[in-house]
Amino acid sequence: MNKFDYMAKYGYEQLIYFYDKETGLKGITCIHDTTLGPALGGTRLWNYASEDEAVEDVLRLARGMTYKNAVAGLNLGGGKTVLIGDPDKVKSEAYWRAFGRYVQSLNGRYITAEDINTNTDDMDYIAMETSHITGLKKTSGDPSPFTALGVYWGMKASCFEMYGSNELKDKRVLVQGVGQVGYNLVKLLVQDGAKVFVSDIKQVKLDRVASELPVTIVPFGNIFKNSYDIFAPCALGAIINDETIPLFKFKIICGAANNVLKEERHGVALQNAGILYAPDYVVNAGGVINVFQEIIGYNSIEATRKVEKIYGKVLDIFKIAKEKQITPAQAANHLAEERIRVIRNIRSNYIKR
Repeated sequence: MNKFDYMAKYGYEQLIYFYDKETGLKGITCIHDTTLGPALGGTRLWNYASEDEAVEDVLRLARGMTYKNAVAGLNLGGGKTVLIGDPDKVKSEAYWRAFGRYVQSLNGRYITAEDINTNTDDMDYIAMETSHITGLKKTSGDPSPFTALGVYWGMKASCFEMYGSNELKDKRVLVQGVGQVGYNLVKLLVQDGAKVFVSDIKQVKLDRVASELPVTIVPFGNIFKNSYDIFAPCALGAIINDETIPLFKFKIICGAANNVLKEERHGVALQNAGILYAPDYVVNAGGVINVFQEIIGYNSIEATRKVEKIYGKVLDIFKIAKEKQITPAQAANHLAEERIRVIRNIRSNYIKR
């Protein structure tokens, strides 16, 4: 990958590598765009196969956060951190505090939070070294339930668009990935009377959800063999690609995973196949909406109210897509880019605060 060419093409600001000799911490922070405010995005810990794989992931995720925060109406830019390592081996107090010092060195341009393989305990260690962090136990806590709530309302909006009713009762929903977000989403779906099917590469996660909730486990290799009303990808990205789309037997795709479209053209392919796609960064914005409340003064009731507005935002995107004869993914991008453009232009004059 020619990183500078890629950054120039998509308007990135910074790509920062860091390493700590004492703990073996290896990571990359990417700041995509700070027009609307400081870049906020979680820290993902993953055992990447290569450095290039990690770079590609952090670049895509940071840009996605810019669009997510813009469409959600938050005064935040987009950023992300990926840490390279085995989550079962590298974690320690020193590891997280070393990372916190690197976050602090960015002087507030980047605010971190939870993501895959990080939790509130990790955030507490990071907070010992930096004030630029959200998702702490003493404030908003684990954002996963709010992310799941946003996806739930995105599903209801998608059902209204597809079926003329937002009822989820008796809908067959396949949830791929039952980590914290997927697990909380399953709970909401079961409470609403949906018929839920779950799949995950980790048996311990399947055992947990199956022991607590009435779900049907689908072997990971068989997830696209049967038909469902809704597919909820809640694991890693790029699940919608040239190989998988011909296998899909869904009416709706709406899930918590980031960057599920491997390329923008796959949104067009879904539309041509008659599959309604709810843009991932719109429906999974509940977590960032929740942690943003920490920055302005946390109130869980207000956070919940704003997450529930995802329902109307998704319907707006479907309306724009039909009016402009574009895909929902393109309509969401249009909303994000237009908000950034307008705010950038109104700030062209200097006003001292």
